[in-house]
Amino acid sequence: MDPVVKTLLLAALAFVVTIAWTPALTRLLYKYRIGKSIRLTADAPVYASLHAHKQGTPTMGGLLVWVTVFAFAVLFAAADAFGIPGIRELDFLSRHETLLPLGALVAAAIVGFGDDLLNVLRVGPNGGGLTMRHRLAIYAIIAAVGAWWFIAKLEWTTLHVPFVGPADLGVIGFWFFAFAFLIAVAFSVNEADGLDGLAGGTLLTSFAAYGTIAFVQQRYDLAAFIAVTMGALLAFLWFNIPPARFFMGDTGAMALGTALGVIALLLGEPLLLLVIGLPFVVESLSVLVQATAKRFLGRKIFRSTPFHHHLEAIGWPEPKIVMRAWVISAVTAVLGLVIFLAGR
Repeated sequence: MDPVVKTLLLAALAFVVTIAWTPALTRLLYKYRIGKSIRLTADAPVYASLHAHKQGTPTMGGLLVWVTVFAFAVLFAAADAFGIPGIRELDFLSRHETLLPLGALVAAAIVGFGDDLLNVLRVGPNGGGLTMRHRLAIYAIIAAVGAWWFIAKLEWTTLHVPFVGPADLGVIGFWFFAFAFLIAVAFSVNEADGLDGLAGGTLLTSFAAYGTIAFVQQRYDLAAFIAVTMGALLAFLWFNIPPARFFMGDTGAMALGTALGVIALLLGEPLLLLVIGLPFVVESLSVLVQATAKRFLGRKIFRSTPFHHHLEAIGWPEPKIVMRAWVISAVTAVLGLVIFLAGR
């Protein structure tokens, strides 16, 4: 099957299938009141006051994305193994291109699901699930395994520096870079998941940019994997735009952030994510700047963090913040592609 036809067909199928099983998940979430618990802390009074009305909104909507991607990968791989005509051609699971991002997606999703469950049950500090320290520890474990896989299984130690060329970091250097990079990406995406449609829309453009890069590099299985992810993510976004029917939850944010980081490394273009994923960079930097200022200056720089909460605090309505973030992410995704193509 032609790679373009296969990729577009998989994206469309993923969208349709995800839309089709969304009502079943929605009924389950509402029936058992699997709702978001807003963490009430003295450190984040602005956030608590702005989002008090979202208390109890169903979470774990990220299941729509990663379960669909996993099901597609298993189904079409099985069809290929059994030689089922008409379906086997849609198989996109391969050791060198998609096994690692799929494994990272599912592993992070399961961990995120556990965190969401703790939040729903009001377990943990202030009834909000895992603390940021615990989340970073989990990110570190997943990142360590992912970095090891690149070196031990894929023998991968190189990344591309735009306008410079390939840079071989060696085994130790690449492990530490991949380790830090995956933690940073997962953390940044998780921080962006704070407004209806914000993380979903910005992730969509980032995946689209890396899907284009995968196609240019003729990594067609990886492009197909990204297409399935985008199709499922677009269906999730249909129900997540303001006001959201349900939230992505950590089971979605952790999974998609980790998968995005792995894909960027697989394509040898992790540095481009600084441009392609600029909204994520801004969100995570705002948190780091705020924490540093409070610790060493004894004052806040922003009214609340991540940055989208600061914009809320100064009076921006939620849809305005989300729509402008989508516009910015689309522009930076295109800019990242321009840098990629110009640097080839």
